[in-house]
Amino acid sequence: MRKIVHRHLGKVVAGAAIAVAGTAVMVGITLPGTAGADDSAGTGGGQTAQQAAQANGTPAPGVVEQAPAEGDKGKGLDPLTDDETKQVERIALNRQLLDSGENVKGARGPQRLTVELAEPDTGKPDNSNAPRRADVTFYDYRNDSVVTKTVNLDTGKVEETSTQHDVQPPLSIAEQTEAARLLIADPLGAGLKADYKDATGKELTSPDQLTLTSMVFRATPGVQPAALGKCGEHRCTRLFPKVKNGAWIDTREFVIDLSARKVVKLG
Repeated sequence: MRKIVHRHLGKVVAGAAIAVAGTAVMVGITLPGTAGADDSAGTGGGQTAQQAAQANGTPAPGVVEQAPAEGDKGKGLDPLTDDETKQVERIALNRQLLDSGENVKGARGPQRLTVELAEPDTGKPDNSNAPRRADVTFYDYRNDSVVTKTVNLDTGKVEETSTQHDVQPPLSIAEQTEAARLLIADPLGAGLKADYKDATGKELTSPDQLTLTSMVFRATPGVQPAALGKCGEHRCTRLFPKVKNGAWIDTREFVIDLSARKVVKLG
């Protein structure tokens, strides 16, 4: 593994892995190689790849068939179709939740996290005629709560609603993007921007220029600054940005509190 460059607060990680502080998680990095490159020049005398393979007694290259067209509705334990996903989200996001909720940008309506096929009825798990249900999960930044609604796709009705506090599911892509936007705009993001420019020669102005992963951050009494004391109740995260098709940039020492919309540096 090559050394980490310590030039700025947002150190560029050019090696093959980045250690996440305080955990045993390692984020592996595999850079594109030359596997699959066209090396047929000078072999086969102009033969096609299939003819050359047959002459050498090797199997012919596989053919990727086009996936069948997706239907409007799935059956049994089939994954949710795009139409079903839109349908259950529309049903779950009723007028009351839309008017009272707030998303990660502070706009009207809660932040959608996931839409997933619900677990089948344990009494009849293999019944293909059992009604299909979906769990739609939102994060409401108005009161830092996780709202999950179970929608019956056959009846189009919400069958169950649960609201939880102090629960922090993994961040959605929209939340990761907003966290990066806050970090880039904050004075503490100066090192991130400097390292991005060193790596690419360009200015970092938008999260779209990065590949993002994240980890939920929870407060541990006496371990981090008091400004992060509500993390866990608040929606807080640490980002692991990467230059697209390039190096990782180390921003582990920063925590973004999405609920309070502020960036804090760990001690």
